Amino acid sequence: MEQNSRRNFLKKSALTAGLTTIGSIGLAESIKSDLPSDGALNPAGKLPREVWIASFSQERLSAETPDDMVKRVMESLKGIEPFSPDVVCLPECFYIANTKMDGKFTVEQRISKSEEVLKQFSVFSKKHNCYTICSVDTPAGHGMFYISSVVIDRQGKRVGAYHKIHPTEGEIKSGVMPGPLFQPVIQTDFGKIGVQICFDSLWDDGWEMYRKQGAEIIFFPSAFAAGQMINARAWKHKCVVVSSARKGTSKICDITGEELAKTGFWNPQLCWAPVNLEKVFLHLWPFVQHFPAIQKKYGRKVDIKVFHEEEWAVIESLSPDVFVKDILKEFNLKTNEEVIAEGEKAQLEARRKYSS
Repeated sequence: MEQNSRRNFLKKSALTAGLTTIGSIGLAESIKSDLPSDGALNPAGKLPREVWIASFSQERLSAETPDDMVKRVMESLKGIEPFSPDVVCLPECFYIANTKMDGKFTVEQRISKSEEVLKQFSVFSKKHNCYTICSVDTPAGHGMFYISSVVIDRQGKRVGAYHKIHPTEGEIKSGVMPGPLFQPVIQTDFGKIGVQICFDSLWDDGWEMYRKQGAEIIFFPSAFAAGQMINARAWKHKCVVVSSARKGTSKICDITGEELAKTGFWNPQLCWAPVNLEKVFLHLWPFVQHFPAIQKKYGRKVDIKVFHEEEWAVIESLSPDVFVKDILKEFNLKTNEEVIAEGEKAQLEARRKYSS
């Protein structure tokens, strides 16, 4: 019955192709009317859940000492000042990386230098009215230390920290303590966030830990770029992922894994982009049947982006007075994560019922 319903819907859609102005523009397409500028829908020019994110790469950047590196990073960050970012992400322990002092500090010296760096970026955050994701070393006891990312708020206060769960074997031998297996999500004024660091990219647990707590952005300070792994983490966990690498590319990926901004040959150190968090990731069927009605009611205020081959869709509010949770409730839609959870529940019940 469900297969016939789907077939009938597809047949009807083909016969009435003008229904959703479907056209071929690659793997993904937006089903929407021509949109006006932001100002036409929101005079302030910024949507309520729009977050401006900036990320940094240390590509082509070296220095004699950590102090020199911090100065060079601060100088490079002047390039994002015109965009007034809400949050800036820095690479893993960037102040030591690419300096002649890398590997020469004792544990005590690393922690002492980290405190200096945190104080400097506390001033930076307060001056620029932004959050900073600042990766440093923090004390772990027993003569060991964590590789951490401290979140500094717009007032220059430390509001949370993440300690790297999966350090490398070499890092452990040098005194790094693996972080706790559970760490709480970090609350900001634009939503809940999490952090993963470098080698964490090879494990699912930390990413899932934060997503289950409602994180909408996960920052990824790293020693390496991680490439398509960043894109994959974004769509797999249905959250924005922001990488900041010591070498290679740093980038900002939307919840679909699409790259919104990245560093490269002509802009080796900085990238930035606005991200609208007022959106939801859906499994396409059967909810696609409601898309024409959603469009008819909300018109330009909502964007529905369909990924045909993956059979995903993203519904995004483009208006300050439309909230995706209300659309989900009104049209009885379920998120991709809800569909998966319900599927797993049904599978478990079937196994229990029919197992011998």
